[in-house]
Amino acid sequence: MVRLAAAQSISRPGDLAANVASHLRLIRAAQAAAVDLLVFPELSLSGYEPDLLRDCLIDASLPDGVLAPLQSAVDAAGMAVVVGAPVAHAAGGLPHIAAIVLSPHAPPRVCLKQHLHPGEDAFASAGPGGAFLIDTGRLRAGLAVCADFCTASHAAQAHEAGAQVYVASALISVGGYGHDAALLQMRAKTHGMPVLLSNHGGPSGGYVSAGRSAFWLPDGSLLAEVEGPGEHLLVIDQEAAGAGWSARVVPL
Repeated sequence: MVRLAAAQSISRPGDLAANVASHLRLIRAAQAAAVDLLVFPELSLSGYEPDLLRDCLIDASLPDGVLAPLQSAVDAAGMAVVVGAPVAHAAGGLPHIAAIVLSPHAPPRVCLKQHLHPGEDAFASAGPGGAFLIDTGRLRAGLAVCADFCTASHAAQAHEAGAQVYVASALISVGGYGHDAALLQMRAKTHGMPVLLSNHGGPSGGYVSAGRSAFWLPDGSLLAEVEGPGEHLLVIDQEAAGAGWSARVVPL
């Protein structure tokens, strides 16, 4: 069996300690559900707060840093977890928007957002291109950070690299949800590759998040969607390779 989940979390602006605590609560809930891969929204640890990115930089190489309690929880749970955070630019430029992949008893891996929304280049730098895959041993997932999935080649590269599912860590507002959901549906149908969306469960950075974390099947049809905002786990199961998918929403 493969089991993955979207953590539809609510972030407190710039409050790393509070957000780590809420992440730990959702990780424990996912552990109880025996999840293999848990995906949080874009910039989940800091909130999507452009003015606070430099104040919330996370160094994934520090074993005793902000990520330490999350890594301990991941080790105990035996599952991979994707969290969102700003990271420093190696050459001293504007910070990167990143997804940090925590795997059991392994160093963190950092996936940099490659495609910025209009206006994001005023406070963040784009990362290099190429597919970023997460291999849990049971599943290979291609990872997108929000606007990455808006560029068709991003999902295509993930599929060509061997991704079995495409996962998007995002902040999508009420006004933008219809457009972005249609894109994610298209990515699934184009590549015959299911798509999981993890969206914020509350407002962030001045945006009213739609919530509505969702999962699209390989034919583009919608399997499951959280009804709206709020904190939830959207848990997705596949009993065996090539078998169908099932879903359930766990309110928190």
